[in-house]
Amino acid sequence: MAVPSTVWLDIVLCAALVSAHESHETPAQLAAAAFDNSLFSKYILILLAGLVVALAIYRIFVHSVRYIRTLTCLNNDTQQYFKDPNEIYAIFKQNLLYAPLFRKRHGREIRIGPINLGILPTRFQSLALAGIITMNVVFCTYGIEWQGKRSAVLEHLRNRTGTLSVVNMIPLVVLAGRNNPLIWLLGIPFDVFNLVHRWFGRIVMAQAVIHSLAFSIKAVDQSGWKAFSSSLAEQQMLLTGLVGTVVLIVIVLQASTVLRRAFYETFLHLHIALIITALVALWYHLDGLPAQTHLKIVITLWGLERFLRLSILIYRNIGNGGTKATIEALPGDAVRVTVTPARPWTFHPGQHLFLTIPALGLWTSHPFSIAWSSSTPPSASATSSLLNRTIDTEKGLPLSLTRNPSSASTTSTLTPSHPHRTSYSLIIRSRTGFTSTLHARALASPSPLTLTALASGPYGPSPSYASYGTVLLFAGGVGITHQVPYIRSLVSSFSTRTTALRRLCLVWVIQSPEHLEWIRPWMTEILAMERRRDVLRIQLWVTRPRSSKEVSSPSATVQMFPGRPDVRVLVEKEVEGRVGAMGVGVCGPGGLGDEVRAAVRGVVGRGEVEFVEMGFGW
Repeated sequence: MAVPSTVWLDIVLCAALVSAHESHETPAQLAAAAFDNSLFSKYILILLAGLVVALAIYRIFVHSVRYIRTLTCLNNDTQQYFKDPNEIYAIFKQNLLYAPLFRKRHGREIRIGPINLGILPTRFQSLALAGIITMNVVFCTYGIEWQGKRSAVLEHLRNRTGTLSVVNMIPLVVLAGRNNPLIWLLGIPFDVFNLVHRWFGRIVMAQAVIHSLAFSIKAVDQSGWKAFSSSLAEQQMLLTGLVGTVVLIVIVLQASTVLRRAFYETFLHLHIALIITALVALWYHLDGLPAQTHLKIVITLWGLERFLRLSILIYRNIGNGGTKATIEALPGDAVRVTVTPARPWTFHPGQHLFLTIPALGLWTSHPFSIAWSSSTPPSASATSSLLNRTIDTEKGLPLSLTRNPSSASTTSTLTPSHPHRTSYSLIIRSRTGFTSTLHARALASPSPLTLTALASGPYGPSPSYASYGTVLLFAGGVGITHQVPYIRSLVSSFSTRTTALRRLCLVWVIQSPEHLEWIRPWMTEILAMERRRDVLRIQLWVTRPRSSKEVSSPSATVQMFPGRPDVRVLVEKEVEGRVGAMGVGVCGPGGLGDEVRAAVRGVVGRGEVEFVEMGFGW
């Protein structure tokens, strides 16, 4: 039930009377300060909501333009009108939207020896973060009479920073959830929201530290250190406030890139435990204070998101025999996992799921890009026929000939344990923790292994390439899992004339030809699709071939090359021969993403070219 504004006014006035006795200020002065705290709390939420509305309007405008472009170009093979860029928008993309913070580096991680320090935000992200930080600095300091009495300054600073710290927990919690509604509303991937979430966490922690220091300094000034230290153990409000501040500091430290990447599973479990501890401590610390209303909102939002996660997990995996995962070892320290959920969902290219395999770790849930979905897997005879037809048309396509004798058959690769239910396939590279355990278990099994699993999804936005006459997709290593569904969807749409697409090129950079086995069954099906030759070209770049015999081009539309591609040359070549607007996408290591980003920024002034990057993780 809403609390009447008159009641809040009475609370503020009572608090002012008490504080006036302690700080030697008039009740009117303290009431005005309390009013400012409440007002600035509202301003923060209003300004953040305004930012969301502005981004939503921008997305609606862009989506509308692309939708009109798609309809206009369905039967237009030249698409001349859409080739040329808008000069102002091109400058915006080149210098702000696509630009890294400094010269070129964004996705490539900053390392000092084995220590991973994370990545740099883009220029646009940095501007947004700078705005959020500046907003909080202004609201924390505005209206405080810095030339006044020391006790009064500390009193105002304490109350202001404490109030705003709790208010900032609202966006902090919203941005942390995998079910964050802003992902769907704004079409922004989770890793970007997670970046902003971490900065909000630092802001909350900094404000809590200032709040605690201001209170402590004032208390020591008035009563001395001995009396202050003894009061910490006697007064619940002081003790819980200290606990809350310390826990917030620990959360920020253990969420640093160095620790988060090195010990992700430990970080995740500890992170949740620390969050609960902080919320409980703050609940008792704010007992009876107006700021507890904001804390109630924080707890409600966090609880609802956790409840939604649990509900989705139960709905997707309970009943119909449960969810199963068929695991198969692949060359190149990789595993193919085919997940057959109890209740499937509609999958769109670019989305991912969260996977838990209780036999390998009950409390570990990890995100993986969905590389393929299938509702009616082909039979063994159909697969064999499809494979032979592809080999004939491509004159010995390496994707079909590099099959590892020790790997499972084509039929087992494509057919999950429940052949009449929708399945989703993942390619997982062995790293540490869960993925290492998964790979070791697959290697130890002489045949594909089926285990009980828990899967929830779909998650993440699904950027569309349907409005572009030309699409150029880059993939590095296991990043191919993000691009394969787009290739499948675009070729299918091209054959049915439901897309503006007229040119499609995939550039995949791999270390060894044996990595082609990762997507062999799916690419075999794509290469056999109707009108595929009219639109799709594939370039395979092998950076570490064992011999020149491993690198051979089977046809004009599927080519293999040794070494690394010159990304700038490839992008410029596509721009010169483009049809209509051009979309460039990349998923792979940060270095590849930075190369593609730099190449796109170099051509946005010469044509209508747009850039989409999907990171590996967060």
